[in-house]
Amino acid sequence: MTRNRLAALTFAALCACAVVGQDRLAGMIDITKTAAKRTEIQQASKLASVQTRWTSGTTLAYRIGDVWTEIDAKTGSKKVLDAAPPVVGGPARPNGQVNRNASRQRPERGRQYTEEFSPDGTKRVFYRDGNFWVSDADGKNESAITTEGDVGKRIKFGSASWVYGEELNQITAMGWSPDGKTVWFYRFDDGQAKDYYLTLSETKIQNTLDVEAYPKAGAPNPEVDVYTYNFDTKKRTKVNVRPGAFDEEVGHYVYGLSWSLDGKELYVHRTNRWQNTMEFCAADPATGAGRVIVREEWPASWTDNSPQRTFLDTDPNIEKAPKYKGKVLWKSARNGFDNFYIVDLKTGATTAVTKGNVEAMAVTRLDLVGGFLYYMAAGPNNPYMLQFHRVRLDGTGDVTPTDPATNHNVDLSPTGDYFVDTEQTVNMPPRVTLRDMAGKAVSVIAESDISGAIKLGYKPTQRIEFTAADGKTKCYGSLQFPADFDPNKKYPVIINIYAGPESGGHSERYATPSQQTNYGFIVGSFAGRGTSGRGKAFMDAMYLKMGTTEIDDHAEAVKEIGKLPYVDAQRIGITGTSYGGYSSALCVLRYPELFHAAVSCSSVTDWQNYDTIYTERYMRTPAANPEGYKAGNAMEYARNLKGWLLLYYGTADNNVHPSNTLQLVQALNRAGKYYEVQIGPDQGHTGLNFNRTMEFFVERLVLTAPRK
Repeated sequence: MTRNRLAALTFAALCACAVVGQDRLAGMIDITKTAAKRTEIQQASKLASVQTRWTSGTTLAYRIGDVWTEIDAKTGSKKVLDAAPPVVGGPARPNGQVNRNASRQRPERGRQYTEEFSPDGTKRVFYRDGNFWVSDADGKNESAITTEGDVGKRIKFGSASWVYGEELNQITAMGWSPDGKTVWFYRFDDGQAKDYYLTLSETKIQNTLDVEAYPKAGAPNPEVDVYTYNFDTKKRTKVNVRPGAFDEEVGHYVYGLSWSLDGKELYVHRTNRWQNTMEFCAADPATGAGRVIVREEWPASWTDNSPQRTFLDTDPNIEKAPKYKGKVLWKSARNGFDNFYIVDLKTGATTAVTKGNVEAMAVTRLDLVGGFLYYMAAGPNNPYMLQFHRVRLDGTGDVTPTDPATNHNVDLSPTGDYFVDTEQTVNMPPRVTLRDMAGKAVSVIAESDISGAIKLGYKPTQRIEFTAADGKTKCYGSLQFPADFDPNKKYPVIINIYAGPESGGHSERYATPSQQTNYGFIVGSFAGRGTSGRGKAFMDAMYLKMGTTEIDDHAEAVKEIGKLPYVDAQRIGITGTSYGGYSSALCVLRYPELFHAAVSCSSVTDWQNYDTIYTERYMRTPAANPEGYKAGNAMEYARNLKGWLLLYYGTADNNVHPSNTLQLVQALNRAGKYYEVQIGPDQGHTGLNFNRTMEFFVERLVLTAPRK
């Protein structure tokens, strides 16, 4: 790639990207031996791989290779089976009714379905030209339910907003009641939302223009309302989704709509603009009157927009446990950590089921008849070593039958008396054991063996522990090593990063090294503050400080690994896409003495460029948090660039707009800095080609002397 040293014009930087592709990589470095040895190590690593299937409450069948064996959990006795056993308690068969909605093509990112078929498959509601319509399933006998919609005035019924699809996972804009007599549908007024213009089909003879109401941080949002329409009464009703004006308190965002199981109520989520108050409400579809079921508040930052929940009336055993009718299992961080609660849908009365000071994660099983919740939660010592728990639904008797020194995944028996425990860590390969609920091993089903790989010189992934930039918080990460690793040598490092708020953290799952190590790199990953799995305080450290907290923590991680004798602390690279691209750019710009090369893909560069819902959830508005926006603006640090920087963006990116990269290019030009740009013509929100990325890092961290 031709580079633009001390360029004065943005145009020169953009043109530079097209000269050389990724065809240079093969001639830069010969990875034949390293790749072959990596393959040899993988083949010598005998990792436990077991398929399990409970054949009764106390008998387990498992498959290793082509052989099925059944074990009696009570006695430990085993027998080889002649064939695969049947599945016990599999999903119910469909009743023969055709679900026409299942055949719809999923909408593009940020969009909503434009039609929905009735439960019996005979009718269809749909959006067209700003209005909401109904017809027979085959499209005949159509009629308008609304007529006030006006595309010119930017008012639409039965459609939603791109930002709702992108940030609130709202892929529907309409929905039938279970009895097929009523539908709910959105009304959106985009009149105050500013448009963003994006040119598409840039590689065609004639390009096209994409115009989207894209509210950017601090700008007006689309105004939202919800209506119901009853086909028997022909009555349209406005749902009371907010107590006051659009911009006041909750009801600024309205999303996550669904019907109660009996169709008598419409469930709605609503938040205020700051998203630190969220209410889960029920509305009467006939009158529009609403009531609050659950109110979640976290004034210091933000609440979970869409808490994990399970409606207990949908449980197949609900008739055997009638006291749980009309209730929901709800996950909330109201005590500072995610925990499970049972909420009465009529009264809002709440019972805490779990009460830990670590994060409760996924539900393994809900046993209403027995009165137990089985779930996974963060470990007490290392939060990334997930533990299996059982607790009574009244919140008593929480037990943990797994070893806190390892990470676990379980397969619970139908009776809840035994479980298959797959345990591992980042550097310990999986072991599969059948255990009782006291944690006692009934039988070891399969163990991994990496002794052959160790003899070949394999160095397993290394867990890294470091102190965050606050000087007190313990954080985690990992390093992967080349197949021909020599502890007496120093190696360049590539760090893979995302680091956005509420994103995934460190993983204590065993894995063989990535393909990036074939090129002679140690490969790192770190979980600083702001990521998930460690409670609200850990995440809140990033509030109003995107681009500061997480970058500072990665700097501390690099300082820590720089002490290792086999790390070349003068050859540190970093790469990521989207928020990871933002993080990569800021690392090399804010800490030029620690990060020496970065590949930044599809990156936000200034949070004023991004949408309201995501940005304001963590940063509030530019007017409310001017210092935070300035501190997180990549252009503020363009003058600091000393290392190598490759920027990539897609010209058709309607999520993180190309203007983000172009603003940084402009700032680098003005600062007289040397950088590279790669463009993805007609590409959306994407990352750079793997080979081109590796070409850049090999050239800049292996073949070229570090820049001073």
